[in-house]
Amino acid sequence: MGGNRDFLPQRGNYEDLAVYKLAACIYAVTYHFANAYFAKGDRTINQMVQAVRSGKQNIAEGSVDGNTSTEMELKLMNVARGSMHELRADYEDYLIHHGLERWDSNDQRTLATRRFCRINSDPALFLAKAKERSPETVANIALTMIHQFDYLMVRLIVSIKRRFLEHGGIKEQMYQARINSRGKK
Repeated sequence: MGGNRDFLPQRGNYEDLAVYKLAACIYAVTYHFANAYFAKGDRTINQMVQAVRSGKQNIAEGSVDGNTSTEMELKLMNVARGSMHELRADYEDYLIHHGLERWDSNDQRTLATRRFCRINSDPALFLAKAKERSPETVANIALTMIHQFDYLMVRLIVSIKRRFLEHGGIKEQMYQARINSRGKK
């Protein structure tokens, strides 16, 4: 019975997903940023940390829940995406309220950040780099990372939808496995 692979494939290796690795790096940068550049007791600290945490944790939950419910997987991936959009708005607000520059998408610093993010996925490295930079630079790096996150998340959601269309949901897979099992007897 345990060897039947006709339905309920055990996916959920979210730690291998590029989008999850990026979320972990965004978490490290954001935790540092929120605690370093806002006054103790400022509600924004908790808001930013909870938004980035939600973005990261919902990928984990959605990946595992996707074993039995593509609907839940898609919902949680969209929650993760929404949480990161909330975080993006907090970083943008910080730059505006502090009269700081927002890097353009074609700025050389943005392009360098994109390249760095493509080849690095160690949260400790991102944290160390964040501690060496100004709040303006860290906020812009985080915004660049969040845009990359959004791009990867959209691609993941499209992939999940495609998998559903090709293989169906758990009920369809269970029914087909039962039919196949009867045919073998």
